[in-house]
Amino acid sequence: MKLYFLRHGIAMERPEWKGDDAERPLTKEGREKMARSAAVLARLDLELDAILTSPLARARQTAELVAEALHAKDQLMQESRLGLGFDREQLAEILREQAGCENLMLVGHEPDFSQTISALIGGGRIVCKKGGLACVELIDRMSLKGELLWLLPPRLLAR
Repeated sequence: MKLYFLRHGIAMERPEWKGDDAERPLTKEGREKMARSAAVLARLDLELDAILTSPLARARQTAELVAEALHAKDQLMQESRLGLGFDREQLAEILREQAGCENLMLVGHEPDFSQTISALIGGGRIVCKKGGLACVELIDRMSLKGELLWLLPPRLLAR
């Protein structure tokens, strides 16, 4: 099984946003870069079974841009466990519910993604930049042991 961890794009800074943090949106630059990244992802032919997104606005907007570029809007689902505080245990629950998936994209946040990826691969320092994408191949779904296949920084995706 392959897990694709996509961190949301560039969002408004907290001090600039006066509303609920859960509704903090992508900036214009963030939307533009994610649209370019989504076009690159479409060329990668990831063969996704599902795209699960955090309910936070910036992640939802990111996931919607990607789903549109991949012609996969019907595969896009909101997943509350991908909100802030996501970890390995919540991933295990999600994977039990998505038992038929072989290629799953998760759209969410830091530091949760980096910490979860690190736990899956047995340690190491991972940093998922805004708009970056990591691919982890799970060797064993039950024990959640995997291998980091690649980590693409946003500057490579948004070209």
